Amino acid sequence: MSSASSSPDVAAIHKALSFVKDPCTGQNLEALGAIAGVEVTGADVKVHVILGYPALSLKAQIEELVCVAVSTVDDVATVTTDVGWLIKPKPTANQKEPLPGVANIVAVASGKGGVGKSTTTVNLALALVAEGATVGILDADIYGPSQPQMLGVGNVRPQIRGQKHMEPITAHGVQVNSMGFLVTEQTPMIWRGPMVSGALQQLLGLTIWQDLDYLLIDMPPGTGDIQLTLAQSVPVTGSVIVTTPQDIALLDAKKGIEMFRKVNVPVLGVVENMATHICSNCGHEEHIFGEGGGERIARDYQTTLLGSLPLDLSIREQVDVGVPSVVADPESDISQTYRRIARQMAANLWVAQGAVVPVIEVDED
Repeated sequence: MSSASSSPDVAAIHKALSFVKDPCTGQNLEALGAIAGVEVTGADVKVHVILGYPALSLKAQIEELVCVAVSTVDDVATVTTDVGWLIKPKPTANQKEPLPGVANIVAVASGKGGVGKSTTTVNLALALVAEGATVGILDADIYGPSQPQMLGVGNVRPQIRGQKHMEPITAHGVQVNSMGFLVTEQTPMIWRGPMVSGALQQLLGLTIWQDLDYLLIDMPPGTGDIQLTLAQSVPVTGSVIVTTPQDIALLDAKKGIEMFRKVNVPVLGVVENMATHICSNCGHEEHIFGEGGGERIARDYQTTLLGSLPLDLSIREQVDVGVPSVVADPESDISQTYRRIARQMAANLWVAQGAVVPVIEVDED
């Protein structure tokens, strides 16, 4: 038998790969366009996989799935796989030009305050970094900026470049800018909506972001003119809604989802905070704010429940001292939950159809 006849058939290899599903999206790697190349050298096969989201903690699992699948093909002796990722920009609804140095902007929002939106934002950013992405945070809560303290850099000031541009502060591997860097803790921001909107756009546009895969915007609570201005004037590619299971929080979360839908920004999913409380003394688990609310709202709005987090003292304590959960205790159940949420959010953005650009029809009448 000739060497050519004993070599594995490339078409058969691709067919085998069509049965390998990506763990986050549930779609097969071939359909996702994630098979970047198949090299056949004699009876040895090497498969190159490039995902559209950071997946460091899934790398070994995907490599094994690929190797097992390809090993079933006739005449294959050895299989090697390398898995990487390339995060590409997604289209925006408002047709705004992408920010220099930023591939995707994801707004993290809540209908009301007090649901843990800022804590979720900082831990999702750190989780994305842990998964292999380059990430920034814009603290858009002008009236109550909290990211500087949560990242442990409250007394730092951004360096000015060219009299008006600012370099972001880097903390725990995350680039961040916030009004909290520009004013003291005792300075109240007594501004009307248009002034706040203008300040936010300047913070966003005048910051020299460095090759970000994702910029998370920690949005102010609510659905007022500030939020609408941001959604309409910033090149947002996706959004995440943070809520608690409490009925009143869910009611406001629905308003947040509707706001993003009205401006054609894809909702990548819902994060449910304070889902359960586990007694530190006896271990009894209790749904003190209600049960299943995040899942219901995700189902009602045809989006994803990205994950649920417990009401846990450590989450609050760690952000208060500027070392959020994901970096304070990377192997904890809470940190692993944040990483699952971050991976799923990024994967949902990868496979999303992108923002829907409204079609404007002009009548001759």
